[in-house]
Amino acid sequence: MTSEALGTRSAALSADDGTGAGTPDSGGSAGGLVPQNRKKRPPVVSQLLLTLALLVFLAPLAWMVLSSLKSAGEIFTTPPKLFGESLLFSNYSDALDFLPFGRFMLNTAFVAVTGTVITLVTSALSAYAFARLRFKGRDSLFLVYLGTLMVPQEVVVVPMFLIMNQLGWINTFQALILPWAFTAFGTFLLRQFFLTIPKELEESARIDGAGHWRILTQIIVPIAAPAFAVLAVFTFITYWNSFLWPLIVTNDVTTTTVPLGLNLFLGQNGQAWNLLMAAATISMAPTALLVLLLQRYLVKGIALSGLGGR
Repeated sequence: MTSEALGTRSAALSADDGTGAGTPDSGGSAGGLVPQNRKKRPPVVSQLLLTLALLVFLAPLAWMVLSSLKSAGEIFTTPPKLFGESLLFSNYSDALDFLPFGRFMLNTAFVAVTGTVITLVTSALSAYAFARLRFKGRDSLFLVYLGTLMVPQEVVVVPMFLIMNQLGWINTFQALILPWAFTAFGTFLLRQFFLTIPKELEESARIDGAGHWRILTQIIVPIAAPAFAVLAVFTFITYWNSFLWPLIVTNDVTTTTVPLGLNLFLGQNGQAWNLLMAAATISMAPTALLVLLLQRYLVKGIALSGLGGR
């Protein structure tokens, strides 16, 4: 090849490079590169749909709060009105006096807090075993344990009631707490988070003479605080809102919980809808407060523990 031909080919290559077809700023198709400094704004349609969904979820809540401030005859007026003639804040005190609702709140708080603590402890121990300990049949046992999540509560309430009756636990707090304190969901949630923790941290602790208990309590648990927050919220709300099982194992006011107490507002004493709405608003406060206090952990915990769709 002559020097003139080489010069012509070099010039052609230089001209091709100068077109910028493969550069990010050119907008050309070569290389298929997309500008990285452009931020896509959320479309208006998505924002409208999210706003509509928010209003749909908030509408029953707003109706409940507004109805709790009305008289009994103003709740079902036609056409419906958002506000009554006056705001009756006395409905809240009347709801507490209509039934021993304060006792129901204390019972439910004790059951929910105690059940949540036991669930966190048992789930942490089992999750650590399935995530870090090596033993024969570990994965198969975990799959079997996880399969219990597919068994609905209605299937096991009858044999569980028979067991509670034989133990003499009817109308007791242990019957409300212990049957649901050992859950495969908590084990699965914490195990997924524990698997993301580098094993090098445990190896360093073992070099310093740490055992399994010290590794779990001083290394794993502090790092997994977001996952524990998620499990605590889910468990607390589950205990707080439980209706079927307390209905079966309790028939005494000393162990009655909030869901059963709310049902009593529609009993033999009449249908006090305004007092029912006031009591429902009061009963919602603890769970709402718990979510607000732990909200900064919830998103991180759900994303890192395998519940965020990733």
